[in-house]
Amino acid sequence: MKLISWNVNGLRAVMKKGFMDFFEAVDADVFCLQEIKLQEGQIDMDLPGYHTYWNYAQKKGYSGTAVFTKKKPLAVYYGLGIEEHDTEGRIITLEYGTHFVVTVYTPNSQHGLLRLDYRLKWEDAILSYIKELDRKKPVILCGDLNVAHQEIDLKNPRANLKNSGFTPEERGKLTNFLDSGFVDTFRYFYPEQTGSYSWWSYRSNCREKNVGWRIDYFIASEGLAPMLKGAKIHRDVWGSDHCPVELTVAL
Repeated sequence: MKLISWNVNGLRAVMKKGFMDFFEAVDADVFCLQEIKLQEGQIDMDLPGYHTYWNYAQKKGYSGTAVFTKKKPLAVYYGLGIEEHDTEGRIITLEYGTHFVVTVYTPNSQHGLLRLDYRLKWEDAILSYIKELDRKKPVILCGDLNVAHQEIDLKNPRANLKNSGFTPEERGKLTNFLDSGFVDTFRYFYPEQTGSYSWWSYRSNCREKNVGWRIDYFIASEGLAPMLKGAKIHRDVWGSDHCPVELTVAL
């Protein structure tokens, strides 16, 4: 089974930049999107062979997630069931017979860390939610987690120690998540690979220079590790400030 995750930074915009070419070429079984930035009825997508699920933010032109899947899930859940966290369309859960697939768009702590306290509350809530799912059956979680976990995961770690996405608090939450029985699938295959990023600032030709961050992930329950077959970052696919990431798993 092939899964793709992509923060498109506006689905309507990326549709004009070759989205469907990549979508059709990659032929994923499950295709997850973050930051779709639209409301119901604002886009007309013809995706034959796929079931489509959308979680829109209440605020127009902001956040939001979507999942397109070839196999119809047993059930679909939107949000965490916590009102404080469920107004921005940040999570969709698909339940299948043997596993869950969860797509997540983690809140950004923002410039000046103005939203760090909220972000840390979200981290606690999402870990509790995923652990509860994992007690029932294995979980594959994907999305823009808005954190570079280790120094190897961004170009300039020392310069970003106090910046959103690389604070000790945010990195510690991801460490705690993985220590709770989960695997960062890209590092499972490439534990020491450098220069592998999924997001680049639009400023100063960062993408051309590969001055980036790896903040888009596939995280899997440890029990799925023997079934993991491959991970990939599609850095050659443009259209957003993020690029798609991929996981192949024998499920």
